[in-house]
Amino acid sequence: MGWWQVNADTLARSRFVTSPLAEVIASLKTLERGTAAHPGERAWLDAHLPAYRERLAADPVTALLVRTGLGRRWNADFLTPTPTEEGESSFGQELARIRETPAEAARADLAVSLGGGPLPAALRRSDLPERAAGLLEWVWTESVLPTWPRRRRIIEADVVARTAQLSQGGWAAALDAMRPGMLWLGESRLQINTYDYPPREISGAQLLFVPITPRQGWVSWESTQRYAVVYPCSGPLAGADRAPVPEALDALLGPARASVLVLLDTPKSTTQLVALTGQGLGSVGRHLKVLLDARLVERRRAGRSVLYYRTHAGQVLVSAQSDNEDV
Repeated sequence: MGWWQVNADTLARSRFVTSPLAEVIASLKTLERGTAAHPGERAWLDAHLPAYRERLAADPVTALLVRTGLGRRWNADFLTPTPTEEGESSFGQELARIRETPAEAARADLAVSLGGGPLPAALRRSDLPERAAGLLEWVWTESVLPTWPRRRRIIEADVVARTAQLSQGGWAAALDAMRPGMLWLGESRLQINTYDYPPREISGAQLLFVPITPRQGWVSWESTQRYAVVYPCSGPLAGADRAPVPEALDALLGPARASVLVLLDTPKSTTQLVALTGQGLGSVGRHLKVLLDARLVERRRAGRSVLYYRTHAGQVLVSAQSDNEDV
């Protein structure tokens, strides 16, 4: 397995970071893969995959660059730069780091992603960083930017949930299953994947956690000073994996309020509920007040956030209405 040796100081100084570029890279990976992890992602692919394939068909060099740099076990490092921790950078600022990559370094990274094999002749050129940046800019403009406000709300909601897990169960609870193959092993060891790679000592480095909405993820590092874990957040883009609202509950409470109650099978903040329902903050707040007054939900504070969850009465109500539909 691949694992990192992480001391207490590194964990204490770690932080969550929002990266528009990481969101775009993950979206590019999804487009390149062409398969969906859930119905919401399927709808997004149906809307954007034809144009993506048309663009690459007209630019075979960039198509080969993407297949080489993102299609194997290792990403080409210059395509997945490690975010900085100096607050959120704009997409343009992050993209500039790819554009500024020396051509020789880009070719070397692609050779590593190939497993050390010879680089295809078509990629032995000096404009690879600009081609990669141009494609990422196209993905951002055409398929991510229109939904970025909603994506960002989902990302922020995930950070709230992870922070709550951290306050309640420590780092083991927050890190376990953050991404496939990731597990807190104890004794300052963080398993990051199931591959047979030698361990890395990262004590003293900056450790960043970067949530994204697509079901892609990776790890990256910049020299030995900064490491990042890019992981899929808990609220998918369209909230398509949540349980359906029973018709009887919909009729009893109204569709908007019923959807809030159904989503509270696990504790969630108002930010998460806004992201998952698409309702405004004021509307979600009013629904929560009614549900609180009816003692169908309760709330508790987790750090700076307030989390809402179903009471026993709320659980009984949801279960009863669901059981009625199964009869």
